[in-house]
Amino acid sequence: MEDISDGLATSRNITNFAFTLNDISIIMIKNIILSILLLLPIAGAANLQVDSLPLPERPTGTAFIVISKHDLTLTVYDLGATGDTIMVAQFPCCMGKNKGNKQKRGDMRTPESPTGKPFKITMIQDASTWRHNFHDGRGNIKAYGHWFLRLETPGHRGIGIHGSTNNEHTVPGRASEGCIRLIDKDIITLKEHFAYVGMPVTVLDEDTAFLPWEPSARKTSAQ
Repeated sequence: MEDISDGLATSRNITNFAFTLNDISIIMIKNIILSILLLLPIAGAANLQVDSLPLPERPTGTAFIVISKHDLTLTVYDLGATGDTIMVAQFPCCMGKNKGNKQKRGDMRTPESPTGKPFKITMIQDASTWRHNFHDGRGNIKAYGHWFLRLETPGHRGIGIHGSTNNEHTVPGRASEGCIRLIDKDIITLKEHFAYVGMPVTVLDEDTAFLPWEPSARKTSAQ
């Protein structure tokens, strides 16, 4: 009779190895599912824009903005009825053509706010007649929508949140000279229902999709 002990040992090793691979696969699948579940509030938030969230009649004076270069979104948060922070609106946006934090005038980058030090809206200006030459053959054209929400961005001037007249096809995307573009109807909604002088505006860096508390705030707003 043949000695089958080596064969059994080999079989057990193969079985153990298979179980190990199976365990790893299960862990990977669980991690993937967990990641998807964590991102659902973020992905779903894009559908929870002003069409599905109630709009305040006028700015409350307590709302604030978080802009994600990673996701190309501008999200407005405010205090809910229970005092918790909730998402109240979200809009697609267009950022600076080039990635990274703004270093100098003309570098086509959108400035990022330092951690814990958001930018502020300093002026809300009627930009409906403003024109700009993008040096792309179209000449001096209207380009800012109805409103320009000028931001205080230390070290840089002329940065703001505005519409995208004649450039709405760039939203969402990366095509601006450094400002944050919304489609024209969204800049009107933002101005009429949320924006105020002194409003904090956080612009996240390229690698930060959202702040740690945002998934909870977005999930709460969806309930």
